[in-house]
Amino acid sequence: MARTDTNKSIRRRRKVKILATLGPASSTKETITALLRAGADAFRVNMSHGEHEIHSRTIALIREVEKELGKPVAILCDLQGPKLRVGKFRDGSAFIRHGAHFTLDRNPEPGDDTRVELPHPELFGILQKGQRLLIDDGKLKLKVIRAEPDSLLCSAEVGGPISDRKGVNVPDTLVPVPALTEKDRRDLAFAIKEQADWIGLSFVQRPEDVAEARRLMGGHCALMAKIEKPSAVDTLDEIIELSDGIMVARGDLGVELNPEEVPPLQKRIIEKVRLAGKPVVVATQMLESMIERPTPTRAEVSDVANAVYDGADAVMLSAETAAGQWPIEAVTIMDRIAAQVEGDSTYRERIHITETPPDATMADALAESCASIANALPIEAVICFTMSGISARRVARERPSAPMLVLTPSQKSARRIALLWGAHPVSTKDIGSFEEMIAKGKRMALRHGFGAAGSRLVILAGVPFGVPGSTNLLHVVTLSGNELEKHDKA
Repeated sequence: MARTDTNKSIRRRRKVKILATLGPASSTKETITALLRAGADAFRVNMSHGEHEIHSRTIALIREVEKELGKPVAILCDLQGPKLRVGKFRDGSAFIRHGAHFTLDRNPEPGDDTRVELPHPELFGILQKGQRLLIDDGKLKLKVIRAEPDSLLCSAEVGGPISDRKGVNVPDTLVPVPALTEKDRRDLAFAIKEQADWIGLSFVQRPEDVAEARRLMGGHCALMAKIEKPSAVDTLDEIIELSDGIMVARGDLGVELNPEEVPPLQKRIIEKVRLAGKPVVVATQMLESMIERPTPTRAEVSDVANAVYDGADAVMLSAETAAGQWPIEAVTIMDRIAAQVEGDSTYRERIHITETPPDATMADALAESCASIANALPIEAVICFTMSGISARRVARERPSAPMLVLTPSQKSARRIALLWGAHPVSTKDIGSFEEMIAKGKRMALRHGFGAAGSRLVILAGVPFGVPGSTNLLHVVTLSGNELEKHDKA
């Protein structure tokens, strides 16, 4: 990506970020450009669909547009994870009567209205009487009434039509399968080769799943654990600690939990991740009706608004932009919702319901001071010089009233930061002295639209410069407004 020292890149006026999924409806250069201009800050590549060759072309197009627009863009490659499915039926489908008995077994013969194969031997022996199996995203609900080594006799609590290879969720027990399948391992190696910024890890059940993925990643990407299994909630603190970010994947959570349990859980996850100073993304069905319609429902608008009020770092669009008929409109409307919420007079109070007391470190103390100064004085921006992005995350954790202009010599850090609340990342040359830091901070603020003559800035950095984790300096400066002219004449 070209250095942006001489180009004014896209400046967002809102702080929450938008993560848009690319797919058949949005994988052209023209559409990717339009999505970024409409409000997208990062793109999700869904490894569940498409071949590596297609994904490689999509990633190359993102990087091409990124260079042209001068805006660091985060790419998240989302791994599929293990998928539990029923087998096939004699006629391609069947009908399970409500209240009837239905058997899941290890017989590979095509199924009918009374039975079907469950081609997952690991489930036999762990499922017990009284436990549930949810089929086709919870449309059918079966309860085990007798568990045997080769069959599960179930009662249909909710019946209905069923067809070949429909998905199965098992909410009441820990499924003895790893989060990474062989396909996931191939997809992970591909994502690393393509220099993806984030990896979305699906089917996380335990901290060990995250630790295994981190080992395979070797530090090449940031890891975002997707919370979509009830078992992950039981060890949420450990999973957050091992991850670089968290996604609240409400699709499977909404299948495996009672619907009314999901909203308070979403708020609790956001709070915990914010306290840890890591980005948290809210995903799934946010503007679902816009797959086919140019406008969302009022309930969907409220859903997006609530995630913004809760202080999420990013909100995500899935099929709305990947396969929907109105991808640009979906991003545009999400951008408008977020901007409206952040302009609400109660917004600041609401996002600070979560208290974020600083850890006993210099970086945390200075990050809290940045937020305090920005809240007390008319500060145009917090300028954060960082190598790794850690200090930017600590400032974002405080949710300051002023936006952050994050300056980093690391292209990798700039891209990862694109998912961080309130951060405007810029990849730029490193600094070598205090005087150079002040001068450069002022110039970059003017160049990227953060202030004019008389504007005050808070600058956060570390000495010695270029050393990760050395944040120890906070300085308040005032723009004269002619810093760019002086630099050009020098």
